[in-house]
Amino acid sequence: MEPSLDFSHSEQDRAVSYHRPLYLATLGDAVLGTAVLVVLRWTWPGRELWHTVEEAGWAGAAAAWAAIVVLASWLVRAPLSCWRGWWRERRWGFSTQSFGAWLADQGKGLAISVVLLAGAWTGVVALAHALPGWWPAPAAAGAALAVLFLSFVAPLLLEPVFNRFTPLADEALAAELLALGERAAVPVREVLVADASRRTTKVNAYVSGIGRTRRVVVYDTLLEAADTGALKTVVAHELGHRRERDVAKLTIAGMAGAVAAVLLVWGVLGTRVASGRELPVALLLLSAFQLVTMPLGAAWSRKLEYRADRWSLDLTGDLAAFERAFEELGRRNLSDPAPPRLAYLFLFGHPTVPERVAAARARAA
Repeated sequence: MEPSLDFSHSEQDRAVSYHRPLYLATLGDAVLGTAVLVVLRWTWPGRELWHTVEEAGWAGAAAAWAAIVVLASWLVRAPLSCWRGWWRERRWGFSTQSFGAWLADQGKGLAISVVLLAGAWTGVVALAHALPGWWPAPAAAGAALAVLFLSFVAPLLLEPVFNRFTPLADEALAAELLALGERAAVPVREVLVADASRRTTKVNAYVSGIGRTRRVVVYDTLLEAADTGALKTVVAHELGHRRERDVAKLTIAGMAGAVAAVLLVWGVLGTRVASGRELPVALLLLSAFQLVTMPLGAAWSRKLEYRADRWSLDLTGDLAAFERAFEELGRRNLSDPAPPRLAYLFLFGHPTVPERVAAARARAA
């Protein structure tokens, strides 16, 4: 992509130095994850590990095998994850975590992954035993309902595992943001502040949840860094997502994707899933499905972001604050203003900062 006139050459060079190794690390992580699954399914070490659990009965074997797959993948990828997620972030001045705190977060994520995958795979194997010819139907319905359920409970159960959330303490600012919600015809029950500073210096805000669990979350780092106009711009953007029901739309898309993924596994493996042994193959199929759909998903996400940006401008009417907010976000987070085309197509669910500012200027004009 073309360089941006809104960022100096030194800022763009620094972003390149930061991001290019990360793109390679993302590719390397995918290769390692694929290699682990191949080894577990088609080599002697994988067969030996399976033999240690296959006598536990089909349910016990399925759950234990899922745990082994998750743990093996985590262990092989841990050095690269540590380099990418902690050591390099510390070196660039972003991470505020000690190694112990980072490792504790990794442990929490690992435990959640084991529970979720073991439960899902054991359920699939159970259905294949109970309904050999029909297991995809209830499995697809269960997968879709699981996506919907997680969209509801993640803000209440999963997000607090990693962050603490408190209502915005500045009553005057909270009143302004609530008034912004009224202008957007979006009832806002609360704007929460996440204690992101105990992990990172980067800034962010997002909307999550569906129905009564839906809320706008602002990083405390953003609250500290942004002036009132810029903060209102960012919150107005999140209100735009809520007004357009983007979380619900993404959840529906996730449910459809879950159904398609189950049908893909059924089409390739059929009744062989009943043994529990084929989990690595199922995960390889899901990885291939994700890879194929990533550009489409990223493009759709960028479209939603542009629309939320338009809402932000319409609600605030402040182009200068918009430019200030997103350029400061880009600088503090060291966003890549001109990523390689392939990285952009596959990895960028948000437009680049120069793209967003140019679109905002065009709309204002």
